[in-house]
Amino acid sequence: MTVALRIEAALEAVLTRAEDGHAPPRLAAAVRHAVFSGGARIRPQLCLAVAKACGGDNIPLADAAAVAVELLHCASLVHDDLPCFDDAATRRGKPSVHMAFGEPLAVLAGDAMIVMAFGALAQAGAQAPARLAPLLTTVCRGVGMPGGIVAGQAWESEPFTPVELYHQSKTGALFVAATMSGAVASGGDPHPWRRLGEKLGGAYQVADDLLDAVSGEVEAGKPTGRDAALQRPSLVAELGVKGAYARLGALVEEAVAAIPDCDGAKDLRDLVAMQATRLAPKHLARSAA
Repeated sequence: MTVALRIEAALEAVLTRAEDGHAPPRLAAAVRHAVFSGGARIRPQLCLAVAKACGGDNIPLADAAAVAVELLHCASLVHDDLPCFDDAATRRGKPSVHMAFGEPLAVLAGDAMIVMAFGALAQAGAQAPARLAPLLTTVCRGVGMPGGIVAGQAWESEPFTPVELYHQSKTGALFVAATMSGAVASGGDPHPWRRLGEKLGGAYQVADDLLDAVSGEVEAGKPTGRDAALQRPSLVAELGVKGAYARLGALVEEAVAAIPDCDGAKDLRDLVAMQATRLAPKHLARSAA
């Protein structure tokens, strides 16, 4: 089974277990709309690649970590699209969850995915209790306060927002959770993997700033121009398009250099390189080439 199929199968198993034949049908449909909407799955891919590099001795726990990170990412997107935040009508080229199912179910679907993520970790971790506590701690840091996704979202409500801290929280933190939780799930030392998550997460945020600033909705798969309209921090506003594009390239190089020496180093470098090709807006990439 390929890694991509393994991730989809693990997500399907968790959602099926949560539905259990008794879940409210529209809530279940809203969750599926959010999860199976064509995401790249880079975070769970990173998690599993690091788990393999660290020995891969507990496949169920690694799968649970990968699923948890992806569900938390999907939940954050559902909440991010709500009218009280970005008010985005589309996501990944499809109607956002609140447009398809209404705001109440969008809020509840996001909440449900958060609970499902930690439920998946708890169930798989019952067979490896020594790893469960550090795994939960690692994932919690990527989501909550002081520096996880929730904190990143909250910075948008502050009168002054430090761009670097905002980006580290909103995007980088969950990439760090992906790499470090992969190591924890396999009994490895998570600390050497932090820098990879930080750098790749930073690259993704710069790419998102560029997409929002210079791309159309079709390429981005969501409304663009929102950073300027909502006066949100952006590296494009701070550095200009050329400066932000240069920062993106530097961060990708730093991410590759941050991969520790391990048996799976080549596979990880290939994964980062493959993802890097799809980060920047296409016309910028063509111009640079």
